[in-house]
Amino acid sequence: MTDTTTTRTPGLRPWSMVLGLGFVSLFIDMVSDGAISVGGALLEQLGASAALVGIVTGAATAIALVLRLVTGPWADRTSGYWGFTIVGYAMSAVSVPLLAFTPVLGTASLAAASTLILVERTGKAVRGPAKTVLLADAAGVVGRGKGFGVHKLLDQIGAFAGPLVLAAIAALTGELWPAFLALAIPAVIAMVLLAWLRARVPDTSVYRPVSPATEPTPAAEPTPEPASDATARPRRRTSALSRLSGLSAIPTHVRTTFLLFATFAALTTFGLLSFGVVSFHLVAADLVPVAGVPLVYAAGMAAAAVGALATGWVYDRAGSAILFAVPLLTAFVPGFTLAGTIGLVVLGVVIWGLATGVQDSTVKALVADLVPAEQRGSAYGWFAVFQGVGALAGASIAGALYGNVPVLIVTVVVLQVAAAVLLVVVLRRHRAERMAQPA
Repeated sequence: MTDTTTTRTPGLRPWSMVLGLGFVSLFIDMVSDGAISVGGALLEQLGASAALVGIVTGAATAIALVLRLVTGPWADRTSGYWGFTIVGYAMSAVSVPLLAFTPVLGTASLAAASTLILVERTGKAVRGPAKTVLLADAAGVVGRGKGFGVHKLLDQIGAFAGPLVLAAIAALTGELWPAFLALAIPAVIAMVLLAWLRARVPDTSVYRPVSPATEPTPAAEPTPEPASDATARPRRRTSALSRLSGLSAIPTHVRTTFLLFATFAALTTFGLLSFGVVSFHLVAADLVPVAGVPLVYAAGMAAAAVGALATGWVYDRAGSAILFAVPLLTAFVPGFTLAGTIGLVVLGVVIWGLATGVQDSTVKALVADLVPAEQRGSAYGWFAVFQGVGALAGASIAGALYGNVPVLIVTVVVLQVAAAVLLVVVLRRHRAERMAQPA
């Protein structure tokens, strides 16, 4: 019998791969979140209006979410998980340092900066699904809860540290461009580490347990699958259209509940506006120097980490009623983040961070409870589409109404009341569906 053990021995232990991918995320998030923290401020310096800042930063957030509906199935279809991961990280690693050169481009500076911001978030969409597959393979050995938890911790450290580094450099130099240029250092470190991980473990499926049904045939050539065998494992065709078909495969009553919940998420995402609009306001209202903007963002990221961890713990123990915290917190976001004093704005950013942390973690936990396991991939893809639409609409309208904040506040509050009502309906329907299931 041919020995297949050596061909399935990974070049790194599972925890080493989990930590390696975690540190890649840490360094890239220093780059990405450093840019996000001052994106609106940079565009303002280059002559953008509040409306344009809202459109650009809202579109960037939407791209990072909606494009996953394409890149995820594409990565599945080609099995090119490393390729998508490397390309996606490279897009962020290159685009952010290039922002350093936009102020010297004259009339093209604003268009160039807007394009680079969109490219950076496109990189997030390209790498997101593929990187999660790589991580899930390694984390499956050590425990996915622990593996993903450690990865998220390292990710948040980068999201917190990046804005602090950028703020320090901007404060020392009085300019943003040296800070963007300095972010090339963590970008290079991330890409070198990623290349090393890829070289050590070219195929992360080696971490998956081998069952007798999937163990390679010890023959000289692989045995072809019978063409007439209807039960043979089909090729995965996970295009965007089949994603929609996957959602259609969900029982009607469950699908309706899911779509109501996705609408809830779109409404709450709308109310969270965009930090690009907030950073624009901080600079345009002369509340803080440009170097201080990343510090405000870092406070929001710290609050997001706390919100995600705390509500996740409550969700596991007390149930989904904790999700009402999202519309409750979001209702206060525009009034505080666009206030006229720095104290109120910082308080608003902390509230924004708390709501964002819950939205990015605990809210998505209910999706897994609502939808059958075999349709969760499709459900998460379409859930991201709803959030992307909400992000684009919220940031665009916030920018357009920047000169009339009271109208924006009323709009967001009304939508959060509607979101809370939707959540009541969703939870009641979900409870009834669970009770109707056979014991």
